[in-house]
Amino acid sequence: MVKKQEGIILIIVLWVLTILMVIVLSFSVMTRSETFASLAFREGVDKKFIAEAGIERAIIELFYRNKYRGYSMLEDEKKVWRTDATPYTISFSDGWFIVRISDELGKIDINNLNDLSGIILKNLLMNSGVKEQEATVIVDSILDWKDADDFKRLHGAESDYYMSLPKPYQAKNARLDTLEELLLVKGMGPDILYGGNGKKGIVDFITIYSNSNAINIVSASREVLLAIPGLTHELVDEIITKREALTSEASLNATIPPESSQFISQGGISYFYTIESAGYKTGQKTPFAIKAGIAIEGNAKYRYFYYKSPVQLKQ
Repeated sequence: MVKKQEGIILIIVLWVLTILMVIVLSFSVMTRSETFASLAFREGVDKKFIAEAGIERAIIELFYRNKYRGYSMLEDEKKVWRTDATPYTISFSDGWFIVRISDELGKIDINNLNDLSGIILKNLLMNSGVKEQEATVIVDSILDWKDADDFKRLHGAESDYYMSLPKPYQAKNARLDTLEELLLVKGMGPDILYGGNGKKGIVDFITIYSNSNAINIVSASREVLLAIPGLTHELVDEIITKREALTSEASLNATIPPESSQFISQGGISYFYTIESAGYKTGQKTPFAIKAGIAIEGNAKYRYFYYKSPVQLKQ
């Protein structure tokens, strides 16, 4: 009887030891996981602060640019940052950021698009891989979406089309409030707007903030320049070469074909910019990225008209 009791006690002790070992092992794994999670969170926060520093630096450079407008862009003591998405890298002890500034005047303003200038958006869509017929549908549908009437263009769409969809809604018949609103327009899809499968989207080349019918070729991207009627690859290369050598905020003075001149400007003062900033930590390849829209409203005054964090930037 005593031996039987001793055997039961031994089994109980073994079970208790097993349970304790499982608890200790679980606690060890949990502690290890939480430690790595805390480290990853701290590193993410560090990179976020670095990216935010890039945004703030770009804002300072925009004020500096306005102050020294007209001075040489190549003098070291007064050198100003360009607003054509040129990347600038600032490094410090344990990290760095890469920041770009894009002038909204260098983009295609969807809200100011009309039947004549719609050809620029159509060209942009076709250059990004959209078929001509699909591009025509998208352009006509955007014009129908934002005009005040219910008259449909040849390839466009008004409320009767949108009300026939499985989840019906009315055409807005007013200016767009965000670029994402384009996803409601007939023919437009996320792959066209944002890109995918190795293709660029058009979202980085369009805007609703420039409030201008003219595209500033001093700050426009190559993709936007190539979408302007009459600008060939050779002319676009010439424009980019000239503006890289531009020594002041004066006019670019590029030779522009007559069919292009009605769609462009060669300089001018802008107050709306997009800033993209990617923060990196030393020894890490993946950045934390922020994209923000900035409106300059006076001396040392500005406001955000959008702020997205984090985002995936296309380098």
